[in-house]
Parts: sequence; structure tokens; C-alpha cells
Amino acid sequence: MTQITATNDFVIKFANVNGSGSASANELFAKAILRMGVPVSPRNIFPSNIQGLPTWYEVRVSEKGYLGRRGGIDMMVAMNPQTWAADVEEIEPGGYLFYDSTRPRPPSELRDDITVIGMPLTEICNAVYSDPRQR
Repeated sequence: MTQITATNDFVIKFANVNGSGSASANELFAKAILRMGVPVSPRNIFPSNIQGLPTWYEVRVSEKGYLGRRGGIDMMVAMNPQTWAADVEEIEPGGYLFYDSTRPRPPSELRDDITVIGMPLTEICNAVYSDPRQR
């Protein structure tokens, strides 16, 4: 498997559903990196403001402070089953895929040239939070 060769220039993309609270979490991620002193260039990508439709948030983390999109995704945080196939396809060879493994994906929906990181996020939230709004 090819590994990512870039140093201090990384693109992470979050694939979400509009209205899920993801905008706040995405912004927190970018602010955390920025507060560590690393320049970031975040971009909201939402074709619609209608709740339930796809939305993406792309963050370029760049030591040199680049503001433009670099092209290619080094890590995809795939949280939208409706856009799964296109999101996985967008990852650069040697990149990473992070997803909610509460409902495991069949091997046919994964790629051999990326590192897949599954975490049972829904299962964890259901075990820890009883209030549906907190989940």
C-alpha cells in the first residue's frame, strides 16, 4: 500500500448530513488545529441548506499557510451513508477512511489502497447518553 508522502500539508474532509450538528463539530476541529499554531483553511461545501441532505467540510492543514484547495483527500470522515461510495472514491491512495462501524460495511465497499479506521460511534453514544438530543 502506498503511504502519504506529504509532510505538514494534509487535507481532511468530513461527509455529513445537513442539520445533524456537524457544522459546530467541524468548526471545533478546525479551531483546535489553529489554536495549536498550525495554519488551517476550512471550507464548508453544502449544495443545499435543506435538513437531511449531504454536506461536507474540508480542512487543509498546511505548515506554509496555504489557503487554496490542494486537491485530493488524505482522510475522509464518512458519516453520510448516502454519499459513501463517492466519498470513499475521493480518498488519495495511501489515505485514511474513518467511519462509524456500529453497522459494519461489506468489504466490497472498502478499498485495499487506504487505511480503514472503524469506530462504533453510534454504539458508544447510545451507551453513554440517554437523551436523544445529546446523541
